[in-house]
Amino acid sequence: MVGVSLKPYLIINPNEFVYVADTSRRGDKIAIARNTSNEVYICSSAYTVFKVSEPSKLLPEYLSLLFERAEFDRYARYNSWGSARETFDWQTFCDYEIELPPISIQQKYVDIYKAIHKNQQCYERGLNDLKLTCDAYIENLRHSMVSEEIGNYIVRKNDKNTDNKIKTVLGLSTSKEFRVPQSRVNKKDLEGYKIVNPFEFAFVPTTDTWKVLAFAINTYNEPIVVSPIYEVFSVCTEKLLPEYLALWLSREEFDRYARYHSWGSARENFSWEAMGEVQIPVPDIDVQQSIVDIYKAYNIRKEINEKLKAQLKDICPILIKGSIEEAKN
Repeated sequence: MVGVSLKPYLIINPNEFVYVADTSRRGDKIAIARNTSNEVYICSSAYTVFKVSEPSKLLPEYLSLLFERAEFDRYARYNSWGSARETFDWQTFCDYEIELPPISIQQKYVDIYKAIHKNQQCYERGLNDLKLTCDAYIENLRHSMVSEEIGNYIVRKNDKNTDNKIKTVLGLSTSKEFRVPQSRVNKKDLEGYKIVNPFEFAFVPTTDTWKVLAFAINTYNEPIVVSPIYEVFSVCTEKLLPEYLALWLSREEFDRYARYHSWGSARENFSWEAMGEVQIPVPDIDVQQSIVDIYKAYNIRKEINEKLKAQLKDICPILIKGSIEEAKN
């Protein structure tokens, strides 16, 4: 931040908390975090920074578990007040009442959480290593092989849903996936929609709206239909695996390429001809399959990791309840 004075910024020491009082623009959650590192950070003076005044009675880590619960988010939203902006002010924050078990019981349940969190982080590090392996493999191909235009391996499709038999209509997202259309679609009138068969691609030519090329490969076991403004194509699978091509089109480098090669006045489009001119290395089909297999393993583990993180958050109210019940017995 060149030319910005950092003097008004607030200091966040290790084990201190910071939260944003404004809750009206953050959905159903309150933005709150604890500095879990050994570093000292700074934050905006609009935020509120606080610490546990008596750590011998309340562990900061235990307080974090309390804040992780959806119950606390609901409390914060319900007790936020204001006209233009609803805020959960400091005094109201301090009025929040908690049941406090003995410090030894707090520590026990904090240790349980830490053990689960550590396992999840170990899994995530392995996930990152797998992603690096996949990326390194692709980069090595890019530098060791002559690239070819994918136009030699793809075929433009324009099959329409003329009999209106296919009712699964999907749109495209910036995350390179099919999704439920954002606008209402009359499923009784899909004759003009384009068919995308399994392992065929669809992409949105317009790139100036999202700044990326929105595309997806049909990994479902049935045909779907998409808007007639989308481009649809199939791949000559004897020489090029659809999943391998999808890896290249998913790279940020390709998004930059597509934006640079998009043309138009009112709207910038990445044309079908431009797609055919995209160059990638096309190794032996067995090599392609090896790369695809690594990437599939990465995606499976990525999904598992997201579930682990969700479970980590879901377990917080269970741990709090367990600690309170143990203190009562």
